[in-house]
Amino acid sequence: MAEVQQLPVQEAVDAMVKSVERENIGKIQGFMFRCSANCCEDNQASIQQVHQCIERCHAPLTQSQALVTSELERFQDRLARCTMHCNDKAKDSVDAGNKELQVKRQLYSCVIKCVDDHMHLIPTMTKKMKESLSSAGK
Repeated sequence: MAEVQQLPVQEAVDAMVKSVERENIGKIQGFMFRCSANCCEDNQASIQQVHQCIERCHAPLTQSQALVTSELERFQDRLARCTMHCNDKAKDSVDAGNKELQVKRQLYSCVIKCVDDHMHLIPTMTKKMKESLSSAGK
């Protein structure tokens, strides 16, 4: 995908990630640190019990980060498949004998459609992630 088409998607995804980190991940991190501190204050617990307690405190953050990573990978895979489809169509068009300029226009138009379609998915993906993360942080 050409850089010009990639930039708006990257900027939108970056803004979404910052929003998720600020509004959701940060709260989960705060819980993790407070929970971990409470584990360390238990004078009756063995070192092993303290470590297990801290691991339990870290689990929601680890799960939340995995969820965000998974959603972003799924989004990138879908966008890559869409642009690969455009490339395949362009190759088929060249093989069919179409002129280079016409093929380039078709490819550009197809990639722009991929970008537009995927830009429209970002708000839904953001909402889904935030809902999952807000339930994970409780």
